[in-house]
Amino acid sequence: MAHSLTSVLLWLAIHSVLSALAFPIDPEGQTLLSSGHGRKDTKVLILGGGVAGIIAARTLHEQGIDDFIILEARHELGGRMMSRSFGVEDSKWMVEVGANWVQGTQTEAGPANPIWELAKKHNVSLHSSHYFGSVSTYDDSGPFDFQDTFQQSIENFDKLTAVAGARVPNRLVDMTARSGYALSGSRPRSRYEMAAEYYQFDWEFGATPEETSWLASSWPRRGAGDVAVFPAHNNTFLEFSRENLLSVDQRGFKTLIQAEAEGFLTEQQVRLNATVAKVYTSKKGVVVTLADGAEITANYALCTFSLGVLQHDDVKFVPPLPAWKQEAIHSMSMGTYTKIFLQFPENFWFDTEMALYADHERGRYPVWQTLDHPAFFPGCGILFVTVTGDFSRRIESMSDAAVRAEILSVLGDMFPNATIPDPLDFYFQRWFSDPLFRGSYSNWPANFLSEHQGNLRANVDERLWFAGEATSKKWFGYLHGAYTEGEDIGLTLAECIKGGGCFGLEHVERVRNALPYDVE
Repeated sequence: MAHSLTSVLLWLAIHSVLSALAFPIDPEGQTLLSSGHGRKDTKVLILGGGVAGIIAARTLHEQGIDDFIILEARHELGGRMMSRSFGVEDSKWMVEVGANWVQGTQTEAGPANPIWELAKKHNVSLHSSHYFGSVSTYDDSGPFDFQDTFQQSIENFDKLTAVAGARVPNRLVDMTARSGYALSGSRPRSRYEMAAEYYQFDWEFGATPEETSWLASSWPRRGAGDVAVFPAHNNTFLEFSRENLLSVDQRGFKTLIQAEAEGFLTEQQVRLNATVAKVYTSKKGVVVTLADGAEITANYALCTFSLGVLQHDDVKFVPPLPAWKQEAIHSMSMGTYTKIFLQFPENFWFDTEMALYADHERGRYPVWQTLDHPAFFPGCGILFVTVTGDFSRRIESMSDAAVRAEILSVLGDMFPNATIPDPLDFYFQRWFSDPLFRGSYSNWPANFLSEHQGNLRANVDERLWFAGEATSKKWFGYLHGAYTEGEDIGLTLAECIKGGGCFGLEHVERVRNALPYDVE
């Protein structure tokens, strides 16, 4: 009994000392940050080498802070700007399985999209795409003209955004975009109406109107009578321009951020193939444990993981993230956008850039694009089809062979007079299943309040910071959202470092409804 009491008192004394030193303790009781009174490995650990991480690093460098290390789980920098060499040996082409477009460039003396600026700086080859002026339409009987329905879907989207724009100044309550469509008079019933609506909406957001905020998907709205070029989402086209440029650079679209990184990073500042497993924080600093067991200490950590990674607990935070942060993370949603590439020995399909297929099941292999076109890679034999959301997650649960068989069956319906050959090559990226991403980009649902957005962006205490496209209020889901967040948070963190500490960004401890629910 005396021995047990002595052991307890000894454990309490040790625990008291460790608590006073504010060292994090792992579940097995081992003390981390044991170098708390000594030199850290670096001042700032940047977790993730995508656009937000690279631009944050560049911002620190420009502020005179070069004591940082970027930890990137993949073999190269770029994040969701992911390219792949695709095709048979004598006909290989670089295709973009991730981000593919510069969305919005610049109008006259207006501000320039920073991604457009990087593309020009590093001579990335881009080409205009004619999303609305070069579209063929099909159903399961073959070519089928529903261009009138397609044009009506453009008008329906304009009404959706116009009515939402009228609601914002009056601070009316948000709803789903599906409710917005209904209130603006659009209720698609036929498969042609649903396919056309999908082209306008799901193909942009990676999610359905039922899953998306009406107001956030529409601010600010397009002007009445504007010609639709692409859905006017997130201020992009009012702030920059309506031009959308597809990357056709055979170095890969990722070149723009990799080349930018080469301009200021040293070999010692980047660690590739470094998967973060745990992030320990305390008043003394941060310890990051990698999947191979290695530990790296720092004064600060900037987390640029995708929203999906944070939602799936693929990285463990010790102590756990506070309730306000976790609520914000799980209040936003992650869209999935999957491009499925096929290479054929010869071109048997449409002459337009795009095709829209109306299936009886909404979202079943609807949007087709050809790269075997005079505007892109003539003679490449490459065709790709895009699926999103639940359908993306569905095909990720299937084998490649099963997905390929489904697609060939759809092509057989679209082109009944053609002999569909076996593809020479086939590939799609499983974004949702990949623990490094868990989806393609963030989406703002109707229940995601501005306070949640602020909390998603806010730092946790002084040591742990966050940046990425998901934290951008204006441009969530876009590369330029990741860029501006990396720049803004990088500046704020630099000021904190130079000032010897700071409170950082404000957060709301408890997000409340404007009015309580009446449940009596």
